Amino acid sequence: MPVDVLINNAGVMAPPTRMTTADGFELQFGSNFLGPFALTMRLLPLVLAAPEPRVVTMSSGVASYGRIRFDDLEWKRRYSANLAYAQSKLADLMMTLHLAELAVQNRWNLTSNGAHPGFTRTNLQTAGASLGRATPKRTPFNASFNPLPSQDVEQGTEPLLYAASDPGAVNGGYYGPSRWFGLVGPTTTVRPPRRARDAATAARLWREAERLTGVALPAGAARLTRTDS
Repeated sequence: MPVDVLINNAGVMAPPTRMTTADGFELQFGSNFLGPFALTMRLLPLVLAAPEPRVVTMSSGVASYGRIRFDDLEWKRRYSANLAYAQSKLADLMMTLHLAELAVQNRWNLTSNGAHPGFTRTNLQTAGASLGRATPKRTPFNASFNPLPSQDVEQGTEPLLYAASDPGAVNGGYYGPSRWFGLVGPTTTVRPPRRARDAATAARLWREAERLTGVALPAGAARLTRTDS
């Protein structure tokens, strides 16, 4: 059965101490990036069997200060909850753009694009920070007063829905809120941060994800589907 749209939107944010997935990966890198990567690779034949398929991956505005730490991707040394999260969301965006480039190279009729929700009020910001604690941790995101503008879930989901369904969303596109430096507002096209556009680093990260997960592009992927030249 073809898969018309694959949406990668799983996530955990800023656990207070370093935790791991069942497979032993650092929790944020594993849940936010390696899991969606492996799922996308395994489903790719079904995705490419659809007439006009899309793979949409949720990133975050914090990707702008993320760095891919190849010397310690899983934060085994000097764990930083926020920087590990930023790395995982930068990795999501790099995966998005690299898959978009592969679609062009292989002439797949595939749209790979991404989105970020700005500052949307959900339990993401508090649930992760409360992992391992008996009571929820108070953070700037659940404090009674926060000077930053924020928005409800309905508005925050718009960039993701636009990327997944709007005819105007393009391969390699990135979408997010349009106001207050990308924190709130109607959806607009966003320029990915410079590090996300580093093609050599993205290719290296892709190879490392293949090694860590044991999942790669299906054999003969270049021949799975092609648009007419």
